[in-house]
Amino acid sequence: MHQDGWAVEPRLTGRRGLDLARRALQSAGGDPGIIANAVLPFAYFGEDIEAMMSVLDEALILNPSFARGWFVSGHVRVMAGLCDLAIQHVENSLRLSPRARVGGQWGVIGQALCLAGRFEDAVSRLLRMIQEHPGAPLSYRFLAASYAHLKRFSKAREIITRLRAIAPVAITDSSYLRNPEHRELLLSGLRMAAGETT
Repeated sequence: MHQDGWAVEPRLTGRRGLDLARRALQSAGGDPGIIANAVLPFAYFGEDIEAMMSVLDEALILNPSFARGWFVSGHVRVMAGLCDLAIQHVENSLRLSPRARVGGQWGVIGQALCLAGRFEDAVSRLLRMIQEHPGAPLSYRFLAASYAHLKRFSKAREIITRLRAIAPVAITDSSYLRNPEHRELLLSGLRMAAGETT
């Protein structure tokens, strides 16, 4: 909701999300599932991402066969700017649970590939994610940016049109991406895809 531009009061939504995540961690009792799910809002809303990765690593030591944990770890590594490691962790999740839906694995791999500048590879993963989860705005954003960086502007505009049908805004806050070059890569691609010149 927050990431997709639906939050009416983004700061309040963020504070509430962090409050709920804190409560979940306090009652986790070492449960890797609760820990992994609570780490996502902390990472997204700007808490110390290195600390969040350490918490995830500890959860995965407790349960190395936890597919959802590997997926979340990959997602957080994308936010941290560690694209290759993010892909490895999500691929671990897919190996451990190829059929179960533990998250948008193809979307996270596509995001990591896009941010690594591997736009053609990103396109195929993001298209697969959208086929499986057609209501996932973030995948449309990364797909539009990838097409724009490939100079396939008609495809990029088509994806922006589809995005606007499911989300209130095409370009949202990308501060959750800690690497400034990654933020600019995504935003510049989205600006090109949306036909913005600045």
